[in-house]
Formats: sequence, structure tokens, C-alpha cells
Amino acid sequence: MTKALRRMWLPVLIIVAVVAGGLMVMNVRKVFGSNPVVVTDKSSDNAEDFNPKIVKYEIFGSGATAVINYMDLEGKPQRVPSTPLPWTLTLQTTLPSVMPNIMAQGDGDSIGCRVTVDDEVKQERTATGMNAETFCFVKAA
Repeated sequence: MTKALRRMWLPVLIIVAVVAGGLMVMNVRKVFGSNPVVVTDKSSDNAEDFNPKIVKYEIFGSGATAVINYMDLEGKPQRVPSTPLPWTLTLQTTLPSVMPNIMAQGDGDSIGCRVTVDDEVKQERTATGMNAETFCFVKAA
């Protein structure tokens, strides 16, 4: 009998440990895995799933024309030479954040700029003086 116990104690101990571990895992899953898994219809990796941002640049003033420099929504500089006032540009993006920036110099006594994101005015400035110039910069929109 002692010879059989010497040979069998290790396999019996392994079986008891495996059964005890299995019972512990089942009990832990009941506690922590009790919430159902949330499944969405669409993958959130698609840009179409986001609401697009609408950025609107506006330049206005007392002069007839202005030279306008602005950053597009990809951060590339753009220039519009001698454009009639008032001037408006509307851009759309699905980027999570943008940094709108616009500068203008007019041929009149006053000039103003306005940056609107999703129909909310983020910045507006007006400058006066001969050949007035102004800028609007939004750090994050």
C-alpha cells in the first residue's frame, strides 16, 4: 500500500490542482465576465463614421481687395492674391483636430477676419490703419 501511495501521490496532486484551478477560473469569470460584450454595427476605424468638421474662413473690410494667406486643413500654406472683399472659404475635414490660421492685408483703412468651426465663431479680429492687416489663429478646433 505504501508503495502504491509513493507512486500515485504526484499524479493525484496534479489532478487536484488542475480541478481546483478550473473551479477558480469558472468563479472568477462569473464575477468579472458578467457584463455582456458590446458589439457595434460599424467599425470605428472608418473616417465616414466621424462627424466632419466644417471650418469657415471670412475676410471683410473697408477696402476693395486684400491679399490673403491661410493654412489649409492639412497644414499647407495657401495664398490668394488681390481678391475682392468680402471673401469666404469653407473647408471640411474628418480629422479629429485642426489648427485654422489666416492672415490678410487689405488696401483700405480697416480689415477683419473670422474663423468659424461647426457654426461657432472661434476667433474674430479687426485692425485699422493704412493698408491694415490682421490675422486669426485657432490653436485647436
